[in-house]
Amino acid sequence: MKIYSDKIAQFTVALSAINKKYNTISVIRLIVIVLLFISIYFYIEKQTPAILVMAIAFFVVFLFLMRLHSKLVFDKSITKALIAINEDERLFIENKGLPFENGQEFNDFHHPYAYDLDIFGSHSLFQNINRTATYIGKKTLAKRVLTLAPNDEIIQNQEGIKELTTKIDWRQDFMAFAKVSQDSKASYESLLRWSTFESTGLSPLIIVCSYLFPALFIGSAAGYFISSNSIFVSFMSYLFIINLAILGKYFKRIQIEIASSDNIDKILKQYSKLLEKVEEEHFIAPKLIALQQKLKFKEQNASVHLKTIAELFSKMDSINNLITASLFNGSVLYNLHALKDLLKWKKEHASALEDWLTVIGEFEMLNSLANLSYNNPEFVFPVLNTDFKISFDNLSHPLLNATTRVGNEVQFYPESFMILTGSNMSGKSTFLRSLGINMVLSGTGSVVCASAANVHPLPVLVSMRLSDSLSDSESYFFAEIKRLKQIMDELAVQPAFVLLDEILRGTNSDDKRNGTIEVVKKVIAQKAIGAIATHDIEVCLTTNAYPAILTNKCFEVEIVNDDLYFDYKLRDGICKNKSATFLMTKMGVI
Repeated sequence: MKIYSDKIAQFTVALSAINKKYNTISVIRLIVIVLLFISIYFYIEKQTPAILVMAIAFFVVFLFLMRLHSKLVFDKSITKALIAINEDERLFIENKGLPFENGQEFNDFHHPYAYDLDIFGSHSLFQNINRTATYIGKKTLAKRVLTLAPNDEIIQNQEGIKELTTKIDWRQDFMAFAKVSQDSKASYESLLRWSTFESTGLSPLIIVCSYLFPALFIGSAAGYFISSNSIFVSFMSYLFIINLAILGKYFKRIQIEIASSDNIDKILKQYSKLLEKVEEEHFIAPKLIALQQKLKFKEQNASVHLKTIAELFSKMDSINNLITASLFNGSVLYNLHALKDLLKWKKEHASALEDWLTVIGEFEMLNSLANLSYNNPEFVFPVLNTDFKISFDNLSHPLLNATTRVGNEVQFYPESFMILTGSNMSGKSTFLRSLGINMVLSGTGSVVCASAANVHPLPVLVSMRLSDSLSDSESYFFAEIKRLKQIMDELAVQPAFVLLDEILRGTNSDDKRNGTIEVVKKVIAQKAIGAIATHDIEVCLTTNAYPAILTNKCFEVEIVNDDLYFDYKLRDGICKNKSATFLMTKMGVI
């Protein structure tokens, strides 16, 4: 897509302008600090009030330049992130890279379809659609592709994704803010642990002391400044020691509150910026408005509350600097006041913290699915029904190259279950995965790889590619039997969409054929919708006994110019061609 190349060029120009400003401000700041020190020197020499005013003016200008410098540093990091986002998308669109996290940590071999349908891992569905940059975003997206949402939530997600698809600038800004947060699972979990950790408040006596002794210290300092009486210095020394003793009593408590919170203040600031992006945007979709409304708490936006807690954590972290901690706490009990404010914030706001982070995760999940829709304008949102009808026009696998993938028409009514035959390499497994992946996407509210779709969202149950579980001392065959048992147990609870690929490969031909037929009978008796791929022609004859439920479909192979030709088109009936015999004859095997 040309838009990504255009955006790279646009943000590259913007970054160049920011760098020029950054360098200019750095030079001016250096000049101002030199002039400030010169002014201070001449004021000490001549005691001229005008020079003092000049020094103060230079100091104010220096503070302003510091703020401007910090803003430019942030703008620089955001612009770099935007360039990286668009470079990643360009590489992805051009099939030159897949620079996104693959969610391997969420893979579950016992899940009904996660492993079989390549939901996670290298070149997986997750890696292709994932555009999250926070841990909660990644976790939310993983949960969404692993669980079927209720119909009303699917419809709400569809509306939200449709709106976000058109907001590419907002989506990329949101992602850039998330990328620079440097969020991690450890920081996210430590923050939640802190919010749920029971903390008792400070005693009334300590609160009184926290104001009394610093006030006496400041009063003594003022007294010495006015009178130059050394007794005030002695008094200040005693107060300094008393303040440090009070802090010492609460030092361990402070350490517990900020334990495992490295850089948490910076991450919280970025969380607040992400929430601010949500709070300030105008949305139309009910799902997005509902998420936005979750960010109102005690008549203020959640972003304001997170900025406050970020500043408090930053203050608390100063206790780890021995010199600063000694000076500020010995004089005004700085960290004790920060602890008091932190505990107050926790008491009043901690219950809402996880909900705010959930909003970030939901938006990152919806943004990822909106990005899938934006990159594939030919994909469609399924029309939902509750009549157990499933149909796709031009169905294909969303991860296949758009220029070479072959679409197929398929519907599961009036017959609800398909027996699929075809030689190896003819496209059976890819077709089954196409069905499974698109049913999973339908259940999230996403677009699907089809030109039209009418879907009754159902749980997806798959037995296609199990692995030997060596750690559990299980063979492939036993693992497959357990998966089939899992499928039958699920079907006993509710109808589902079932995909089976050449089951019972670990037994002899007769046992495999008879077992497969019995599995088909049991599955359709439980009202399952779906398909089974098989090489056993006798399994296909089961349709004669259940013509209203079962249908035979196949993928054929043709011999063209003394070579095999696969068109990957779904046909009615049972596969007739024998590619294995042809290949072995051609290669001299037989």
